[in-house]
Amino acid sequence: MTTTMVGEEGEYNWREVQLPSLIPIAHEPELERETGERRRGRDVIIAVDHGPNSKHAFDWALAHFCRLADTIHLVHAASSVQNEEVYQATQVLMEKLAVEAFQAVMVKSVARIVEGDAGKVICKEAERLRPAAVIIGSRGRGLLQSVLQGSVGEYCIHHCKTVPFVIVPGKEAGEQSVV
Repeated sequence: MTTTMVGEEGEYNWREVQLPSLIPIAHEPELERETGERRRGRDVIIAVDHGPNSKHAFDWALAHFCRLADTIHLVHAASSVQNEEVYQATQVLMEKLAVEAFQAVMVKSVARIVEGDAGKVICKEAERLRPAAVIIGSRGRGLLQSVLQGSVGEYCIHHCKTVPFVIVPGKEAGEQSVV
């Protein structure tokens, strides 16, 4: 199912990824004192791709940011949402991540492949969802390389002002990656 969404900056295409139904459905708490934001949990966007730095950012988010009752929105930017090979490979990745997230923190996961430039579509998804945070990995390039070649994280920080962005350095940064 491909859907086109029209926003202020034009339209963009996205496609939902079907995640495994093996994850049990957690019912809403029935305590009267648990109301509003606390009961609902937070929405957290985690930008994923098939690289190790993306996986490191995902692991960091589970260990340091996500908590019970949150909903993780896995977002993958692709050049085309119609490409079945990309969809299948991304579906396998996102299923694995969703199961891992549930086992580690018991959070619900929603997955989506969005067509377009990674920085732009991550910002559009952040505008649409208004999450508590957007977490993305870093390739670990230096300042000069980032300026010359561009950086998804840098683009997001400069162009999306509505939500906080967490840029997790790659594994090679060692202990520097722990904030």
